[in-house]
Amino acid sequence: MVRPSKKQQVPNLQEAIKETAWKQIAETGAAALSLRSIARELGITAPAIYNYYSDRDALVTALIVDAYTSLGESQQAAIDVLPETDQKKRLHDLGIAYRDWAIKYPQRYLLIFGTPIPNYVAPVNVTMPAAACAIVPLRNTLQALYSNGQLKSDRQVAMTPQLKSMLTVWKDFEGGVANVDVFYLTAVFWSRVHGLVMLEIGNHVPPPISDPGELFRREIDNMLIQYL
Repeated sequence: MVRPSKKQQVPNLQEAIKETAWKQIAETGAAALSLRSIARELGITAPAIYNYYSDRDALVTALIVDAYTSLGESQQAAIDVLPETDQKKRLHDLGIAYRDWAIKYPQRYLLIFGTPIPNYVAPVNVTMPAAACAIVPLRNTLQALYSNGQLKSDRQVAMTPQLKSMLTVWKDFEGGVANVDVFYLTAVFWSRVHGLVMLEIGNHVPPPISDPGELFRREIDNMLIQYL
């Protein structure tokens, strides 16, 4: 009887490689990611991995795309269960879902937003589309609020020509489907929730704050009061 190859003994090898990579990142950090180490853990030869990923950087890129895609799907799922008539609730739940996903998948969150991996440069043409899709639910929700006249975008300092120009480039890159003010608020909302999440995941929240979620939820409510 011909013995099955080691590659055949691992069902869905491509996914097994990525799951093992996430495990390795959790244990030793993304900078230590090694294709040979992954091969040893899976009980396969290194060339078997190269059938799917030409080198470590190719695997890292695949992991980044998967992480962005997972984040975007979780964001969309958070609003799909809510009526379109309640955009305020949608905006609130997007913020909560953002933190929930980051807490559930800290390695994924830090890979896409944390410390860069030495000698790795993400191919923008591959990772940017996934990154853009991850923020679409937030932007679309803010656009709906803007269209309904619910955003207080008129109570802000006037944009400088330089800022407006940069936001216009972003808007045109995304297909020009939203107002420039919406893109500004998309960046502001994202940066505020992102900042608190990074503090929490990095264990930089002051020790007396035993439940960072309380701090986070108050900030979400404050943003709704400020901009709606």
